[in-house]
Amino acid sequence: MIRVLLVDDQPLIRSGFRALLDLEDDIEVVAEAADGREGCALVREHLPDVALIDIQMPVMDGIEATRRIAADPALACVHVVMLTNYGVDEHVFDALRAGAAGFLVKDIVPEDLLHAVRVAARGDALLAPAITRKLIDRYVTQPPPTRVGSGLEGLTGREREAVALAAQGLSNDEIADRLVISPFTAKTHVNRAMAKLHARDRAQLVVLAYESGLVTPRNSVRR
Repeated sequence: MIRVLLVDDQPLIRSGFRALLDLEDDIEVVAEAADGREGCALVREHLPDVALIDIQMPVMDGIEATRRIAADPALACVHVVMLTNYGVDEHVFDALRAGAAGFLVKDIVPEDLLHAVRVAARGDALLAPAITRKLIDRYVTQPPPTRVGSGLEGLTGREREAVALAAQGLSNDEIADRLVISPFTAKTHVNRAMAKLHARDRAQLVVLAYESGLVTPRNSVRR
């Protein structure tokens, strides 16, 4: 059973998402919160698999809430997915660096929301295609500073290749096809890279790949 926490200051959004999620046999909404501070408290109380958190809220916004959740080792099992009305804005990179596993726009179709929750619960990075394209565009026009001492030198050649492909949006199966290896081996390379780089999840691995210069927008795949 996938346990989900909803954090949004709009009751209508919370009730709509809850009604949809509660219809699924493998998903359970364990609690709701109207701001980030309350959300953090409920995360510690319920330890959900996935926390759907709005970016902009009163009292404490979603970015700060995500940062606090990601900084607590006791909450390492919680995967945060940010909710936004606007797609990509100035908060996206801050939220990913804070520890968000990905982003969803609030007008997402029901099937995609259900898929997103299941993907996030597995620990995979989750970025809607439209957001991924805009993220790459943002890097083209405003590349972030290269991270010093990123730890990439500790990766094997295959691990670097797997990280680069993950940063282009490829799944483990697609990485396996590209590198002519098994999906299990591809997953192993990605997981070992995450462990070496102390990345909380694939989303942070993707951010690190761009910030370190391992992947640049001009050699990334548009999907």
